[in-house]
Amino acid sequence: MTENIRVAFFPDSYLEVNGAAMTCRRLTDFAGRKNRPWLCVHAGPKTELTADGSVSHLSLKRSPLAFSLDEDLAYDTMFQRHYRRVRKELLAFKPDVIHITGLNDVSIIGVLLAWQLQLPLLGSWHTNIHEFAASRIERMFRFLPKGFVKKIAGFAERKIMQGCILYYKMPKVILSPNQELVDDLGRRTGRESRLMGRGVDPEFFGPHKRTVSDNIFRLGSVGRLRAEKKVKALVDIEKAFIAEGIEDYEFLIVGEGTEREYLEQNMQRRVMTGFLEGEALAEAYANMDVFIFPSETDAFGNVAQEANASGLPAIVSDKGGPKFIIREGETGFVAHETADYSKYALDLYRDREKLAKMKLNSRENALSRSWDSIFESVYDGYAAAIRLEKERKAASKK
Repeated sequence: MTENIRVAFFPDSYLEVNGAAMTCRRLTDFAGRKNRPWLCVHAGPKTELTADGSVSHLSLKRSPLAFSLDEDLAYDTMFQRHYRRVRKELLAFKPDVIHITGLNDVSIIGVLLAWQLQLPLLGSWHTNIHEFAASRIERMFRFLPKGFVKKIAGFAERKIMQGCILYYKMPKVILSPNQELVDDLGRRTGRESRLMGRGVDPEFFGPHKRTVSDNIFRLGSVGRLRAEKKVKALVDIEKAFIAEGIEDYEFLIVGEGTEREYLEQNMQRRVMTGFLEGEALAEAYANMDVFIFPSETDAFGNVAQEANASGLPAIVSDKGGPKFIIREGETGFVAHETADYSKYALDLYRDREKLAKMKLNSRENALSRSWDSIFESVYDGYAAAIRLEKERKAASKK
């Protein structure tokens, strides 16, 4: 029975403010609600072991040598100093399977212990770090000739992906957030590859939380304000609205990051809220009319699904995972080039009947997506990893 599986979870992002961390926290909460044995090993402000029902948390503090990867996400070159403490807690917990989520200081300890203790290993893919890195390189070396920088970024992207493939050959089972990744990782690793989608809470996110009624057309954005998220596309969209002589619009931008100053300096009608969570975030979504998500490096795009649950059609990139969330022309649009964001946003501004229909479609589509059903499928993945490890051990004895 999958309910009895004892899981040691090593998330590379847990307390941070991002979609991957949110999914990891929800998975841990699910185990707690279902009273399933769960040990979550993650980076935190201090090193301590705490317990809450069936769930235990082993928080590990990073050293002063840790360096920043993105906002509050970091990598600690000295993190392996926690190895003995983790091994001790792991032996006491007696897991049936270890679950890692990426190539990171936390997950590396999980991989080492799975190998040393001969435990089944499952890996889930949450972030397209190869594309993320390439985008960072392009931004860092933008003062060099564009063609040259593209070559450097492309080379780095390929090599990082090759490294990720080697890393993900270690788990017996791989979970990915979209079918494109499921197929690609399964083919390149030779491992059992399964889909792990993302759910949404349609009671928490919903149009019933709207608080504005001023007839202002609000274009919304939620997420980190970083170069790799392509948020400068918002500036281009506003220019298109201004060129059409439209004045009854506003951009509601939720998030923080290095691009905030650029947006503040180059946009006229914008409200910058910074990071929001809880009811404030749900209300912000509900006050939008159209959701803009130009990121090209997201493996899934939780925010697009939260927008749909809030009754918003979403305009997303044709690169990455968000395009799999959207039903073209029904719950949003897929942009193939930067100009498409402006084209679709203007179309929905002008055709309010189409906008109203797409809002209803977006909400109905989100109602069918349950977090619990997704997490039950994760437990099916655990069972598969355990089965495959048993088969490997049996074969090695022959």
